Amino acid sequence: VAALTRTEDRAAMLRRRGVEAHVADVFDRGSVVAACRAAGPDVVVDQLTALPKALDIRRYREALAPTNRLRLEATPNLIAGGLAAGARRILVQSISFITAPQGPWVHDEDAPVFTSAPAAFRDVVEAAVQMERMTLAETALDPVVLRYGFLYGPGTYYARDGATAQAVAARAFPIVGRGTGTSSFLHVDDAVDATVLALSGGASGLYNVCDDDPAPMRDWLPHLATLLDARPPRRVPALLARLAAGPHAVHFATSLRGNANSRFKETFAWQPAHRSWRDGLRSALATPPAEGSPASVHIT
Repeated sequence: VAALTRTEDRAAMLRRRGVEAHVADVFDRGSVVAACRAAGPDVVVDQLTALPKALDIRRYREALAPTNRLRLEATPNLIAGGLAAGARRILVQSISFITAPQGPWVHDEDAPVFTSAPAAFRDVVEAAVQMERMTLAETALDPVVLRYGFLYGPGTYYARDGATAQAVAARAFPIVGRGTGTSSFLHVDDAVDATVLALSGGASGLYNVCDDDPAPMRDWLPHLATLLDARPPRRVPALLARLAAGPHAVHFATSLRGNANSRFKETFAWQPAHRSWRDGLRSALATPPAEGSPASVHIT
């Protein structure tokens, strides 16, 4: 495994772990291409994000701006690096929760994206869609785009020390309206397994990667509170949530669609080890963080 990092200090840490490390600025195409040529990868894997440790839904647009920039400006450089290095495949991380709130409550990859999303969320949708299109257009790299569901497990917002779990424990994460917004979740271990499978074999294309149990907020949020030994979440009217946090927050809580994983499962013969967030959250929250592990890797 060869990894790209920004600093020599982090490169030294990676090398101590047995990883071949290359230093480059992902916004500088020349340095990315040089690093890719030096590494000579069979597959380029783009998992770049820059999310804050705590995601303030009221400042969602600002919080997601660095990750949007990575998707729009760094992905083309990694594509160029893969082409220059003669890689046989590029694999790029995307997000499953960008489809429009219309039709069935569970969407496949062909569902329309939410181009008319509230302003705070629209930038996220547009950046993800543009990144997907530019990646899938590079047919010489046999491209695969993985739309992950909401990641939970160690190092995520849903870990016991994560920002979302802490907000739920403090009763600061309410159910909005009827809580019908439907989320698809994915344990980080299953994300890793799916990503490794996608390194080779299988057809190029766009895939949802999530568990088998899309669930409305009114189901998963009280379950998470129970697992955290917290009091049940408060309930607030949609109008109040719109005024306090914005229309994008109301969308996630009331009109978000879940995602079907059958295309990836069939193409790559994959089954998530954690088929439902119900049991997956229980086991994840029962397991203490490994000694010396990072407090958070800031993934959602």
